This record gives sequence, C-alpha cells and structure tokens, in this order.
Amino acid sequence: ANQLFFCNLSSLPFLCMFLSGLSDLVIVIQSQRNSFHARRGGQRKVEILQQAAELGQGDPVVLLLHELLEYERDWMIIPLLPNLSATYGQSASWFFFIEEETIITLPNLLKVLHRYEVQEEWFLGKRLHDNEASIIHHYAFSEDPSSFSYPDPAAGWALSIPLLQRCIKHKHLKSDFTIDLKHELALYIWEEGNGPKLTAVPEFCTDTSDKCATTFTTYLPNCGNPVSRKEVFVAVKTCHRFHSERVPVVKATWEKDAGFLEYYSDVTDASIPTINLGVPNTERGHCGKTFAILRRYLSKDVPEADWLLIVDDDTLISLPRLRRLLRCYDPKEAVSLGERYGYSLLLNGYSYTTGGGGMVLSRAAVSRLVSSGCRCYSDDAPDDMVLGRCFTSLGVPITHSPLFHQARPCDYSETLEQAVSFHKHWNIDPVIVYKHWLQDTQPTVEL
Repeated sequence: ANQLFFCNLSSLPFLCMFLSGLSDLVIVIQSQRNSFHARRGGQRKVEILQQAAELGQGDPVVLLLHELLEYERDWMIIPLLPNLSATYGQSASWFFFIEEETIITLPNLLKVLHRYEVQEEWFLGKRLHDNEASIIHHYAFSEDPSSFSYPDPAAGWALSIPLLQRCIKHKHLKSDFTIDLKHELALYIWEEGNGPKLTAVPEFCTDTSDKCATTFTTYLPNCGNPVSRKEVFVAVKTCHRFHSERVPVVKATWEKDAGFLEYYSDVTDASIPTINLGVPNTERGHCGKTFAILRRYLSKDVPEADWLLIVDDDTLISLPRLRRLLRCYDPKEAVSLGERYGYSLLLNGYSYTTGGGGMVLSRAAVSRLVSSGCRCYSDDAPDDMVLGRCFTSLGVPITHSPLFHQARPCDYSETLEQAVSFHKHWNIDPVIVYKHWLQDTQPTVEL
C-alpha cells in the first residue's frame, strides 16, 4: 500500500517502476522564525506541493521547521526526532531535510529513494569531508580527516525510518557546544561506529543537471538594492597591543567600504583613531566593552543607523555583500544575525551569534536588549554568549546565515564558495585571504 506504481505515462514513460509513493515522504524545510526566512520557507513549501499536485501521485508531508520549534534548541534537529517519529513514524518511510533555498525535483528524488530498502538504516546526502583537522570540528579524525563524511545541507539529506528510530534511543553528544550542525548530526548518527556513515548520493546536488534530485540557488538571495552604507554602523573591537598588528589589516582591506566605522580600544589613539569607552581591556570575553558599544549605538553621540555590526579586529568581512544580505531583513524587527552556535541545547541552553564572524543587530534588537536590563555578569564574560542568553530570554530568535564564519577558509570543507566573513589571522596572510574570498571583482554601486 505504501508503494505507488501508477503514473502519467505520457509525461514519465520510464519512471513508473522506480517511483515510491509521495505519501511515504516527509520533507522538513529548515526554515527560521525571522519573517524573511519564514516567508521563504513558506514559498518553498507551496512550490513542492504544487509540483506534487502536477505529478498526481499524492502529497508528501511538508513541514516548516520554525513552526515545529517548541524550544529554541530544536533547530539542531536531534531534540525534534522523537516528535517526528511519534507523529509520522507509522506512515512515512523517509524524512528528507532541505534548506529554504533547496529546489527539489520530486520524480528524481523518488527514483533515488527507491534504490534503498526502507527497512534498513540509511543516512543519505552529498558527501563533504575535511581535508585537514579542523578546529570547528574539534579536530575530529585528525589522523585521517577525509575518512569521515557529513552531508551538504544545501543538497538535502535523508534518514530512513529505522535509522530515525535508532537515533531517538541515544542522547549522547560529544560536546556542550553546537558549532557545525551538519558535522555534529553525522557524528550523532554514526554513534561511535554503531550507526551508519553517510551514503553519498550523486543526485543530491548543489549544481544543475537533468539527473539531479535537488539543486541549490544561493545563501545570498537578491532582495533588491543593497542597504545604503550609512545604514550600517560598524564597531571594531580592538586593544592597544593590536593597534599595529591587526588594525592595519582592516584599513588595507575592508574599512574603505564602511559608511561609518569606529574602533573601540582600551586607549585613545588619534592616529587610527580609537575611542576609549572606559572599559578596561580583558584577555577574553569583552562583554563590558560590547555592552558599552550597544549603549553608544543608541546614543546621540553617533549617527542613527538601522543596523549595528560588531566585529573583532581580526575579522575579515565583505561589507558590500553584507549590505546586499541586509536588504532581505526588516530593521524594525528584532534581528540578531550571523553564524549561530548553541550552548547546552539539550539541557535547555541557548543559541547565540558567534562574535568572531561578526554580529549583526537591528536597531530594534539593540533597543529591546538594552531596555530589558539584561547585562554582563562580568566585563570579561563572553559577549556573544551573554547576548545570546539575553535574546533567548526576550524571545528574540538567533537568525543563522552560513555566509558568516567564525574560523578561516581552510577550516571548512573544500566546497565552500560564498562568504560574508571569516575570522582569525593565524597561519594565513589575511590580505590575500580577503582578496581571494571577500573582495568582489565587480564594483558595487555605493549609496
């Protein structure tokens, strides 16, 4: 009853024997609560259901992840698996997870899934791997980094029902931190060798081919003209010892693209220039300095801007690309945007925008946070984590963009193509990295 072998012979003359029923399939679009992402996820759901209607073989279940979120932690998928199993485990054979911008060709997807026995444990996806031991993966498999595979979320990834039911039986995670979801999901599913490794599926694509079951557009959508330079207030955190080492890199690369930029240090240096906010420098955390920046951003001492970007002095960033991205978001909405990490999510922890890749806050978000009274427990508390805890308590979602990066390009898989930011100068030439990865070859019209 779960396998459908009828079809419209005029349109699909040779696929009938391969098609598995659409009613066996649950598609989870990994949408987010922010209004732009919720809207994009909804549009993708409509497109999938329209395609299913034209195919005439029943409807898949299509879920929007942000509508399933009972707790902030559920974006990491693992806490959501028991609910998915309880709700759909008796009627579905496959769960297929995609990004908001992933495009599915349903006949090709069903043909792929029909190759695999649904009674077995299958973890399917487009294979990614590390070429060298990576800090963002806690240097896992350091002796042979390429031996472990994890899925490219842009191409989609699939779990068979038996595997999903195995996964809900164990709760162990190797770290309290959720840093790179796709890698940590693969580790969780592999379960120290007790579960399956990823099976590479060539039809799960990020490019375009007639045989592809999925294709991918971009993480940098075209939402119209970029926001103007004057609408992005840039705050660079630095300290005296890095004035001659890191600040010159900022000036040689991306400072010229800023409409309004200030350097915040523990000393005043007119040659840069820097501003001393009266907060002593700390070896780590910098929470006191960041909250002083938030207050200054809202004050009459600086021009009013819709967006605040807070970066470290060793952050490399493309401001033109960021301005293009920000056109997609409403600054009147409380927005916290960047690379999302999680802390102790399985134990009711919180998400946060990691600071090194750049933290982007709408004026509405900053106003709400400052007026709430949420504050640092010490000047050297980790600023990004404190902000995440505050926003979680206020019900402000942490919006994730894979375009922001807490580490260097070499710390990511070789399929890395698009970026808004990177972080750290360790063992690299930051100017060369900027020119290769972040400097646009086509001039941007400045507003």
